[in-house]
Amino acid sequence: MTGRARDLLTDADGEGGVLATTSFQITASVDREILDILAAPPHPNLQDLVGARAGGASRTALEAALGDARGSPLYQLIDDFAGASLVANGIWASWNPAWDPGPSRRKKMEDICTGFAAGASSLLEDGTVHLAVLSRAEVGPLEDPADPLSWHELPMQVGPKMRRARRIDLWREGDVIKVDAYFQDSGGMPSGMRLAIHEYRVYAEVEEGTGRLLALQALPLVLPFRECPGASVKATRLVGRAVADFRASVPEVLGSTLGCTHLNDVLRGLADVPLLATLLPKGG
Repeated sequence: MTGRARDLLTDADGEGGVLATTSFQITASVDREILDILAAPPHPNLQDLVGARAGGASRTALEAALGDARGSPLYQLIDDFAGASLVANGIWASWNPAWDPGPSRRKKMEDICTGFAAGASSLLEDGTVHLAVLSRAEVGPLEDPADPLSWHELPMQVGPKMRRARRIDLWREGDVIKVDAYFQDSGGMPSGMRLAIHEYRVYAEVEEGTGRLLALQALPLVLPFRECPGASVKATRLVGRAVADFRASVPEVLGSTLGCTHLNDVLRGLADVPLLATLLPKGG
């Protein structure tokens, strides 16, 4: 897995300046255990993550090893390893229908999220995923030729490769920080098409003085099962909470059937908004 991130500040004239960049290379097992990790710029405790399995374990290890880097692109990027690796193996089934993901990928999923609530159309009788009803949508390139700074360069992907693309844009309006966040999990198909399985747009307003969430709107664009969009409405339960605490409070407030694993990843990432807002020029 390759990850890249940057912080970009755009001034009133539309000129962009890169404030920070980072990247990582992770080799992981099929069961999503970190076998090897490199990052640029490096962090002295990075190798403490080797052996951690994606999910709660990798995020606990990340906090212990790189807690001093919270708010940096590196922390944000490695934090997302848990969710990105969850969907990464799915690409193999599109290229090789006979591929066996192993017992850990055929486990019961009942009640782990809104889309997999008991009785949902997404589940078979034994509680495993009903892949025959899974939905995806064709998507085009993310880059906007009219706005070359909108994304950093995204390498062409050929073959069975998946990509998680995310952005968090913010600006100040008076004493309110406005946020426009975007999220997409997609992969290339043997036909040459690119299909998305998860895609969200999230708008938020944060009170700058207190860091509290004032308003939230989560728009589901592409999701795999018909029950999945229900999580977007429940996300408003976060209104009134401190955004800086979202990495802990989102799974608490929107756990199990109240949330969507992938929407929760978007919302958890908003924890960096108060710190990023300090980089905005006053009145900008």
